[in-house]
Amino acid sequence: MAYEIQDGDAPQIERHTMAVLVDNEPGVLARVVGLFSGRGYNIESLTVAEIDRSGHMSRITVVTSGTLMIIEQIKAQLMRLVPVHKVVDLTIEAPHVERELALVKVVGKGDARVEALRIADIFRARVVDSSNKSFVFEIVGKTGKINAFVELMEPLGLKDVSRTGVVAIARGVTAL
Repeated sequence: MAYEIQDGDAPQIERHTMAVLVDNEPGVLARVVGLFSGRGYNIESLTVAEIDRSGHMSRITVVTSGTLMIIEQIKAQLMRLVPVHKVVDLTIEAPHVERELALVKVVGKGDARVEALRIADIFRARVVDSSNKSFVFEIVGKTGKINAFVELMEPLGLKDVSRTGVVAIARGVTAL
């Protein structure tokens, strides 16, 4: 997927989701994050978890944006880090599934509470905590869905949001 620069065109900024297989040891995450910050690359989302206890391996899912040239530089620089075993740009290399989880606290009464419940039902958000004055909703989906839900809750008394960040996995039989 090459990008040709036409007269006067600027390279296009794209959002990419990368899966990085690393050794599960102290300091690895700091080295990966340091690579991004040291070169001025932004991390939009970052999740990390151990995936193989016996093999001491973790998976880092990172979402970043940049031109195709910058994305290729990021992948190459990640591969040069000693604890990194594999880097897969899921956006380009494999059909994949992305999801994010958010907990959204809404405080309100009367019609605002009813409307918050109605919107939550439309978005398939679950009420995981409730009081006379507040709800905590759990919502899972693509980042755009989470953003839309949060935006609709703002005028209804949005008080707090906690998000997991994006997790992603290749579809089918493909594995990292």
